[in-house]
Amino acid sequence: MEKYVLASGNKHKLEEINKIVEKFDIELIMMSDVGLQNLEIIEDGDTFEENSYIKAKTVCDLTNIPTIADDSGLMVDYLDGAPGVYSARYSGVNATYESNNMKLISALDSVESSERGAKFVTVITVVFPNGDKIVARGEINGMIGTELKGEAGFGYDPLFNVKEYNLSFAEMGSELKNEISHRALALKELKKKLKKYYGESNENTNN
Repeated sequence: MEKYVLASGNKHKLEEINKIVEKFDIELIMMSDVGLQNLEIIEDGDTFEENSYIKAKTVCDLTNIPTIADDSGLMVDYLDGAPGVYSARYSGVNATYESNNMKLISALDSVESSERGAKFVTVITVVFPNGDKIVARGEINGMIGTELKGEAGFGYDPLFNVKEYNLSFAEMGSELKNEISHRALALKELKKKLKKYYGESNENTNN
């Protein structure tokens, strides 16, 4: 079984992505498994594609093992795509989910609902030691609410409303969110591209 490194310390991401790659006889391991648990990667790209590539390429170069990384964020139409790649630190270096949400509510104060469109984006990049790469992108459109709604989820989930369900991500719960979210869509795209890269016959149909 081939090993891939996940350029993240997030065990939830490990489990989520593992469900995809295990179908190709790939075992996903953490950065701590290759002695890189203290590695700090400077994400100075201007796009989600650039940042996910920077993370994957850095770890791949250090380990000579295929590496997967992702980068995600919220893009608000009225704010010309902000906070974008700065979503996690939108309200400053010491940003919290609460401070980010409060800043976004303030930034859209008095903005009409027709102008509060937004999308969540996830880009997953796989970098191989031979220089090959796979890039998968997932997006979901929604609208930024005027107040926090729901107790589930994290980040901007209480403010991001999906029109088709008339619910915020934080209201719909993990099961539905994980079916329709930007990350779920990026993972589906990743599966398609891995099939193409390895060939249909290499997929383990027993998984």
